[in-house]
Amino acid sequence: MTRSARRTRRTLRMTGAGAAVLLAVSACSSSDPDSSSEDSSASDKLSGEVTVFAAASLKDSFTTLRERFEKEHPGTKVTFSFGGSDSLAASITGGAPADVFAAASPKTMKIVTDNGDAVGTPATFVRNQLEIATLPGNPDKVSSLKDLTRSGLKVVLCDKTVPCGAAAQKALDAGGLKLTPVSYEQDVKSALNKVVLKEADAAVVYRTDVKAAGDKVEGVEFPESAGAVNDYPIALLKNARNAEVAKAFIALVRSAEGQKVLGGAGFLKP
Repeated sequence: MTRSARRTRRTLRMTGAGAAVLLAVSACSSSDPDSSSEDSSASDKLSGEVTVFAAASLKDSFTTLRERFEKEHPGTKVTFSFGGSDSLAASITGGAPADVFAAASPKTMKIVTDNGDAVGTPATFVRNQLEIATLPGNPDKVSSLKDLTRSGLKVVLCDKTVPCGAAAQKALDAGGLKLTPVSYEQDVKSALNKVVLKEADAAVVYRTDVKAAGDKVEGVEFPESAGAVNDYPIALLKNARNAEVAKAFIALVRSAEGQKVLGGAGFLKP
């Protein structure tokens, strides 16, 4: 065999080996997109509607999280029912259809867990602290919780059965103060709204609500609030109609992304 023929045969062998390697690499590459596509489609398999019962103070943050959740999981829909945690708990134990409960206190969550309506142990996902909301510019010069006891000042509190009301009472007790409000409201948004509408001079609400109201009110911090911080627990409900989507929403709330949204609204870390 001539030298030229040997060189040609060797070249053909190398070309064949290279083609085999390319085929193997191609086979591996083609399997990778399939597996990644499976992972991607697995996360996109979530579909359907979930109903979340949540404390009124979570309205702005949860609405933002809903937009992100539905964008990340096309085909899902999150419906909210916001209100006083005690009323929401009573609705759940009364059989109202819901998938997730996010309460503003362990006490109101306990109503649901004691009735056997929650799955597993509720997880605390944020905490919240009280603040005094006054009229813009603070015309009554409120600088402390004690100032709310002044004669002629129209003050609004949340009802004592509602977490924000229970926390306010705890702060008042810590300061040895007695206060008779012009009204007790069933949730924190209603209490804040009395000030926004100028139907009250001040209200004891959460600092997250003061922040959300922007220049419609002015916030006044007070030291007694440090001893009345509320933990917020969240739980999957036993009769959830769409447990997988409900779990995914809870996971978002507890994730770094969810915590960033909640922290930006003024909530404290759990």
